[in-house]
Amino acid sequence: MDPVTIGFIVYLILVLSLGFYSLKLTRNMNDFALGGQRLGPWIIAFSERASGESAWLIIGLPGAALMAGLVELWTVVGCILGIIFSWFLIAKPLRIATGKFQVLTLPQLFTKRFKDHSGILRLISSLIITFFFTFYVAAQFSGAGKVLNVTFGMTELQGMLLGAVIIVFYTLMGGFLAVAWTDMIQGIIMLGTLVILPIVGWLELSSIQGSSGIMNTENLFGGTIGWAAAASAVGGLSWGLGYMGQPHLVTRFMAIDSAENIKTGRRIAISWAVPAFFGSMFIGLIGVQLVTTGSLSFEGNVITSLSQLADPEKLMPIMATSLLHPWVAGIFISGAIAAMMSTADSQLLVTTTVLTEDITKNYFKGIRDNINLLTVGRIITIIIGIIAFYMAWKSSSLVFEMVSYAWGGLGASFGPALVLTLWWKKVSRFGVIAGMLCGTFFTVLPIFPDIITPRLTAFVIAFLSVVVISLVIPDNESNRAEV
Repeated sequence: MDPVTIGFIVYLILVLSLGFYSLKLTRNMNDFALGGQRLGPWIIAFSERASGESAWLIIGLPGAALMAGLVELWTVVGCILGIIFSWFLIAKPLRIATGKFQVLTLPQLFTKRFKDHSGILRLISSLIITFFFTFYVAAQFSGAGKVLNVTFGMTELQGMLLGAVIIVFYTLMGGFLAVAWTDMIQGIIMLGTLVILPIVGWLELSSIQGSSGIMNTENLFGGTIGWAAAASAVGGLSWGLGYMGQPHLVTRFMAIDSAENIKTGRRIAISWAVPAFFGSMFIGLIGVQLVTTGSLSFEGNVITSLSQLADPEKLMPIMATSLLHPWVAGIFISGAIAAMMSTADSQLLVTTTVLTEDITKNYFKGIRDNINLLTVGRIITIIIGIIAFYMAWKSSSLVFEMVSYAWGGLGASFGPALVLTLWWKKVSRFGVIAGMLCGTFFTVLPIFPDIITPRLTAFVIAFLSVVVISLVIPDNESNRAEV
């Protein structure tokens, strides 16, 4: 058995063991959804970062940088700024609100904040989360298929199936505790991969006579000028808006053991994000040069042109297997799988919790009264996993594209609503509903898609909708609880 396979098997045994261990500690829905709110800043910060950056960071963004070049710098900067703003604007007030209202999910928070006895807020937000997260999880399964195809020669379908089974298994076993502890390990491996691999690639290039520089500033705006150049920059920066509305990320803020530990968690998260994002971009930029110098190979064939890479998102595993010792490559390949698992498990968990706590518990009383909610949650985890696997199997979209769609939709639907709920006293129930619906609608049916990214337009329209509708249809004081 080769070292890559051995390393991967060891990694799988580790994460599955954590799933079994966490099973003993998961006794109720609070444990399953938020880990009993007893995890400290290091685990929470690493879990937030590992969950936030999925297959798109470790294979999607390098593939995009490979094809588009330095224009992806705007995406990198936008994401880092989004992480910073999210930890400063949302983390502490959300943790305080979670304790005050005793909630496990975002739908519950909105419901109690606005005393929504009709249940419409809970229903709308739950359906939006389920819709977009199913696409998101499907993207992670698709990424697993690509990595395992390159590394072990599996078909992409076999890789997707293996990844899906493992993720679903340890998520339904240990809930948040299993997810958080595995995220800690996965976050460390991901960071190592994203920092060391571009350095190795750079050293390889430095040893080759006549290799050109990777920082081609002429490509900073994708070869465009004027409005098109500005649109390229703004489109990349708009990725940052999504961080303020991702339910699987803000759930980490809800789960930390105390609001006082947010400051420590913030420092850890930002320290992780900066090298990880720049490393991801440099994998793509360096990959261009490695291809032109004939330094990479796949299935025994030397790659000398980008046209030989039918799928640019396979660049990262090809670089790892071409440039690194098999043992090290095995660890880094595990990093790629870790990126997918750390996000898919968190998204599965949030979707399961929402469908259990906000839908089953409130709308299916017969099930609630006859079956333990924890059991219901585990059944729902399996069902969502099956649906996401089917979507990944049938989809021809790149991981980058699928994540962009789901990321933009969740960010626009929940970002403005959550920020204004936490920071603006005049926000109303109808304003929040309008923001959620507009964020979803203008993501699914984007306007001006060829001029500026739907991520930005949907977010701006949703934000304005919350403000305008809140002013036009204000809440009575009796129908609003202060955060």
